[in-house]
Amino acid sequence: MVVTSQYSGHRVTGLYVGADNVRRHFPRHISEIELQLDHLRIECELGPDFWQGQPEIHDPRLCVWLESKQRKEMGWRSPVSLSMIPSGQNSFVLGPSTLNSSSRARRAPQPVASRREAYGPQPVGGAAA
Repeated sequence: MVVTSQYSGHRVTGLYVGADNVRRHFPRHISEIELQLDHLRIECELGPDFWQGQPEIHDPRLCVWLESKQRKEMGWRSPVSLSMIPSGQNSFVLGPSTLNSSSRARRAPQPVASRREAYGPQPVGGAAA
């Protein structure tokens, strides 16, 4: 599922999960989830508002991790889409979204073929490239 970081000014305040994702991926009886953030594993509480129209996760450790990722990889321009992949019971891996990585990926410029490469070998004594 794709989730989005949330901001207030230049500070990350949490992770917006979205109502559709909540209905699909979060059993109503759970009160916390486990998130894998690179090498760090944290448990985040799901407050009552999570189930009542504010599908957001607020945790200070998550915010610090999001800020470090944002600063390092994307700058402070706008909220970042992330992948949140189920990895067990009430457990998810949070990482870069394929939407972000494909839009940010830069291809190395391809060299322009020389005239000789474009037209094949030239006869001896023919036009020089």
